[in-house]
Amino acid sequence: MVVAGVMKLIGAGFEFFLGIPGFGGTIILGLYWTPLLFMLVYHIITLVLSRYAYTTIWGPVVGIVASSLGVIPGLGMMLHWAAFICLLVDGIMTLVRNKNNQVTDVI
Repeated sequence: MVVAGVMKLIGAGFEFFLGIPGFGGTIILGLYWTPLLFMLVYHIITLVLSRYAYTTIWGPVVGIVASSLGVIPGLGMMLHWAAFICLLVDGIMTLVRNKNNQVTDVI
């Protein structure tokens, strides 16, 4: 469960940088949308790890939507903001729940 929580927080950090107006768009356009493809794969891996650890999956799902529709200017930026917030909250909740339950990861 710790791995899933940490992956969600790292994904939130990536989404934060991609959601910065001007900066994130420049990175995405300058690298020919490969950051969106990378984040899509990253969120899918996080989703699989979250399901394997029986934790919530709404953060990675919003990240997958943001990476899939992120090619649309304006909408993509707002979706990256939403993904950042969802992944941050989901990651913190996952780690707090792990601390309270004292459950160890099997991975």
